[in-house]
Amino acid sequence: MKPTITILYCPKCGWLLRSAYMAQELLTTFVDDLYGVTLVPSEISGRFSVAIDGEVIFDRKKEGRFPEIKELKQLVRNIINPDKDLGHSDKK
Repeated sequence: MKPTITILYCPKCGWLLRSAYMAQELLTTFVDDLYGVTLVPSEISGRFSVAIDGEVIFDRKKEGRFPEIKELKQLVRNIINPDKDLGHSDKK
């Protein structure tokens, strides 16, 4: 079964659009590798995290920032399809 990404976001902070953008980018980049991306509004203010099948790969509070989309794609790729070429997202 293909993995599912969950993006937990704070609706009170107005992070729905950011979460939807990241979901769209991941679904476009990993069209053949993902089952789907689920957006989950957090009941705890200030939360923003990304998990693959329940394993958190990025947490805003822990990192002290949001992920760049390039960074997020690399984190996802490294787990679900390490051999995938991300094109310009792999270039420095």
